[in-house]
Amino acid sequence: MSLQTQDAPTAVRARGGNAPGIATLADGKLYALQHPFALDGRVSSYPASARGWSVANSYLLTQPDAAMLIDTGFGKDELAIRAQIESLTPPRQPLSLFPLRLNEFMSINNVATFAGHFNVETCYTSNIDAALWFDFGTDNSRSILEKMKVVAVTRADTIELGKEGRAIDVMQAPIRLIATRWLYDRATKTLFSSDMFTGIWRDTASGPWIVTEDDDTSTLRDMRSFLLNTRYWWLEGAPTDTMRRGIDTIFNKFDIETLATGYGCILHGRKVVERHFTMLDEILAACDKSRMVSRYVTRDEER
Repeated sequence: MSLQTQDAPTAVRARGGNAPGIATLADGKLYALQHPFALDGRVSSYPASARGWSVANSYLLTQPDAAMLIDTGFGKDELAIRAQIESLTPPRQPLSLFPLRLNEFMSINNVATFAGHFNVETCYTSNIDAALWFDFGTDNSRSILEKMKVVAVTRADTIELGKEGRAIDVMQAPIRLIATRWLYDRATKTLFSSDMFTGIWRDTASGPWIVTEDDDTSTLRDMRSFLLNTRYWWLEGAPTDTMRRGIDTIFNKFDIETLATGYGCILHGRKVVERHFTMLDEILAACDKSRMVSRYVTRDEER
């Protein structure tokens, strides 16, 4: 049963018992595989001053006859993620992989190891030669990758999961630093937003890692500071109109109930989604080159 808008995602009751680190976003359809990591000034995805904990998110989409893993997680979590997948899928069930950010370990680190362990049917990427970028993690990764079927998706595409044809919309991220795809799962009304909307972390490793309307305390200032003190430091003075139009098109086209982030807290509920899209639009409008002057900013300067 799909999660209703007013309900919060819960810990999953997996096959054979409770599996740690799994959150049910839509029962029988979508699970978040979550692995916390400490913020101690060394994680470039967060401001240098950030302290506490964040979480790396992989997502498992399940159908009766197939499954898809969105982002494969860090190598340090490979065994744990493998166990999570095995607890949610039958042995030898066809599995597809879709790393959203080809340049980042958080997305691609376990492609080769999972391809060698699971019945990986397809790896979706934005580049047909992307398998050459996954050549680490095992002694025989090159031979594993050469056998793996790689399908290059376009900047606006639709793929189907399983024989029932569960539709997943693929799009180029309208705001990005590196080659990045966003996905929209029609069955669960979830937008997989990769490295956007990722600016909420916690004081402890226990989370919670889901933000709902009841506890959405982030502010416009919080989001702006996070963007400008991480990989989107260059937004001030950039031509942001094109980004705003692209983001607005996605928000108006898709019925989004959940923003499934690549790391950091997941945002759940239509009102939460609308609020964070609105804040992002306001920040981009204020940063446009017509209102701000572009300049280089070092990591040591926080805004």
